[in-house]
Amino acid sequence: MSNTVQYTDMKDSGIKWIGAVPASWSVRTLYQLATRVNNKNSDLSEQNLLSLSYGKIKRKDINTNDGLLPASFDGYNIIEAGDIVLRLTDLQNDHTSLRVGQATERGIITSAYTTLRPINPAHSRYLYYLIHAFDLKKGFYGMGSGVRQGLNYDEVKELRVVLPTQKEQDAITTFLDAQCARIDDMIAESKSIIEEQKQWRASIIQEAVTKGLLADIPKKKSQLEWIDEIPASWETARLKALFTFGKGLPITKENLVESGIPVISYGQIHSKTNPGTRITCDLIRYVSDIYLTTNPDSLTEKYDLLMADTSEDLAGCGNCVYVDTDNTLFAGYHTIILRSVYKHSNKYLSYLFKSDAWRSQIRIRVSGVKLFSISRKILSVLTVLLPPENEREQIVEYLDRKCELIDSVIAEKEALITEFEVYKRSLIYETVTGKRKVV
Repeated sequence: MSNTVQYTDMKDSGIKWIGAVPASWSVRTLYQLATRVNNKNSDLSEQNLLSLSYGKIKRKDINTNDGLLPASFDGYNIIEAGDIVLRLTDLQNDHTSLRVGQATERGIITSAYTTLRPINPAHSRYLYYLIHAFDLKKGFYGMGSGVRQGLNYDEVKELRVVLPTQKEQDAITTFLDAQCARIDDMIAESKSIIEEQKQWRASIIQEAVTKGLLADIPKKKSQLEWIDEIPASWETARLKALFTFGKGLPITKENLVESGIPVISYGQIHSKTNPGTRITCDLIRYVSDIYLTTNPDSLTEKYDLLMADTSEDLAGCGNCVYVDTDNTLFAGYHTIILRSVYKHSNKYLSYLFKSDAWRSQIRIRVSGVKLFSISRKILSVLTVLLPPENEREQIVEYLDRKCELIDSVIAEKEALITEFEVYKRSLIYETVTGKRKVV
């Protein structure tokens, strides 16, 4: 970048993840620069509840009915603006979360987190960026121990760090604050476009599968609970008249293998990459070929639909994928096989199943709080719309074309977000470790 150059006088820091640093920078141990905050909240003297989410410390409603909150906040840590919060639990199971945040206001946060307060407040922002860079490098995962691979303060305080002059710290943090804000704005803009495209796609699908492609055609009352009027030439049918309902393999994740017979389980059906209307390579996992002998009824056939029988939210109730191939494929755990009775293309129905209008039938019938089950009993009472066959083909061709264009825009924006995030990580690391000199 135009406002950064390379340092010319470098030395080995002796710190593996940092490497060479400017010769004028000093090497310190974290406990020399920051102390642990241990200021317990009592009698709810402080009520500004804070949480660490996606690397940001945000306010949380202390009066919410969220079952994840504790009955009492006594014992929570009172923290101040500038404090650095580390979430150092569950390192074994969560390798993706950002674990470092910096408080911008006074409040309380769970004492399960480790909070550091810079001894010199002037070092606060630089130290945050430096520890954040260590987190981005996944440095904490190499320090964990025990069953949960959690870290405590005594382990973290020995972390060796580098410290520029105060003038350089100020320049670095001013530069990174401005650059990261710009990058975050561009990421937010791309995410907004993606969300708009997804909403547009959902609207196009729902219009086509419930109203057809032609405007001003005769309509009739549907006699269905979930839609009022439909094109006069369309018919309706019970789902059970079109499909039989089969079971996926009675397996768990532990039964998956590196290679073998392809299988799609509920986790892949709920994946954001599942288009719902075709089988894609990233949905495929594998099981042993022994299931060809023991569970042949769990093999899919072309024109089947595979539906997840559980969902963690109402929005996911009805998620499925259309089998558009004759290749050998198993339905996996927590799936229901909708086997086509008439052995013809059901791609139109795979689009219909993506619409909120159709899914409303499921959503009013499932029950649960954190997990919703879609039973065969529920499926047996669901109804579908059936345009004339030639019109179904036209709808599918139209939606395939439209969705391909929309998906290409989404893919382009997602790739751009990845580039922004990679660049941001590189920028932070190179700047706080002296690989770039801010001028």
